[in-house]
Amino acid sequence: MSKPKSICLFCSASQGLPAEYIALAESLGTRIAREGMRLVYGGSARGLMIATARAAHAAGGTVLGVMPRLLIPREGIGSSVGEIKLVETLSERKQVMADASDAFVAIPGGIGTLDEVAEMITWNELSIHAKPVYLLNMFGFWDPLLEFFERGRKLGVIRPSFDDSCTVVDTQDALFEDLARR
Repeated sequence: MSKPKSICLFCSASQGLPAEYIALAESLGTRIAREGMRLVYGGSARGLMIATARAAHAAGGTVLGVMPRLLIPREGIGSSVGEIKLVETLSERKQVMADASDAFVAIPGGIGTLDEVAEMITWNELSIHAKPVYLLNMFGFWDPLLEFFERGRKLGVIRPSFDDSCTVVDTQDALFEDLARR
């Protein structure tokens, strides 16, 4: 695979997150744009989603938001920061985002973020796609999930091939260095 042209970001739409999480999102959006990549995100006008999208857009990047209609009353829509594609279901959102992306990155988020990144990891495991999936583990956010993975490995419910399905990085520099090698 050549260097990804489109990065899908999975992250929180929650309001009121710590300032360092917002700064992470903004920095990542700016970096994606400066690297000449398109940002694909969940289309929300809230939380880390809109912070990343605004930063990418402000840095001259291309942004695609994919928003299920059912979430618009709850989260708003980030239509001021690029193209928005409306879909009917969360499943359709994941499929559209997957089709539009060359790689996936998860930063802090809740159950929705976990669902999205877990599905992309599973698709790698099942050879539905062969796109890189990253957990950007800044602030140790993903440490409990990584402990779960390790327990699963020891028990034998997570295969050794899992390590090829998901890459954990602790910094944005490590993320973009790994992406550049692809």
